[in-house]
Amino acid sequence: MTVIGFGSGDYPERLCDLANPPDRLFVRAPVVAERLAVLLAPPLVAIVGSRNASVAGVAFARRLAGELAASGVGVVSGLARGIDAGAHEGALERGGRTVAVLGCGIDRDYPAATIPLARRIATEGAVLSEYSPGTPPAPFRFPERNRIVAALADATIVIEAAARSGALITARLALDLGRDVLAVPGAPWTTGSGGTNALLKDGALALTETADVLIALGIDPGAARVDDPLITGPASKVLAALRREPVSADVLAARCGLTPAGAAALIVQLELAGVIVRETDGRLVPTR
Repeated sequence: MTVIGFGSGDYPERLCDLANPPDRLFVRAPVVAERLAVLLAPPLVAIVGSRNASVAGVAFARRLAGELAASGVGVVSGLARGIDAGAHEGALERGGRTVAVLGCGIDRDYPAATIPLARRIATEGAVLSEYSPGTPPAPFRFPERNRIVAALADATIVIEAAARSGALITARLALDLGRDVLAVPGAPWTTGSGGTNALLKDGALALTETADVLIALGIDPGAARVDDPLITGPASKVLAALRREPVSADVLAARCGLTPAGAAALIVQLELAGVIVRETDGRLVPTR
């Protein structure tokens, strides 16, 4: 474990922007102060959102974080289920920088669902907390944790957040610090869009593609993503149909004039390319 005290040369300078910066940071081994400084170097974004996010929302978080990582942008989040976990995973998948800030001691495995991810981040990124080892998770500690997430990042991105959500606390803290906030628009009839759509009404930047984040960070997005899979032939028609309206495999086959077997083969192709995901209700939803 590494301990970094306020006022030391290794203390992250951005945390000094807070009215109540943490007195100490505890960093899970094997990361040392020099490595943490590299992981926290700009550009760095916070990606936050619902713990109970949709499959499509998590897939978008994972893809966005991966594409940002490929552009040299680090990702900080809170290691919660859902959007947080998807963002950490996306950054790791592309060999990028990611830092998890906990609302408990760094020796506590919470939540249980993200234990394997936490262990991977501890070796490939960093896991840190302001709380002493042994400190249990508690509801009031997560909003406190969120101020660190917001302060470390150049901008905060919110993907899927209900009208009352911890992710909105992070967004408000980022705004108070003079940082940009970006939000992914959502359908107004879904509960997971209430918070993000409210942020957009209040002036947050709309995020529909990775270029939006890069532009906000002052990075030239350049040409179209070279890693964007080329979808041609019948698969492109299936993808276009799903972009008009996400539907089940049976409905998709009927609309595209395909046999169930033919539709299933194309669906698998699109799933392997990472451009669609299957929701729990059976609908097929594009990720881009």
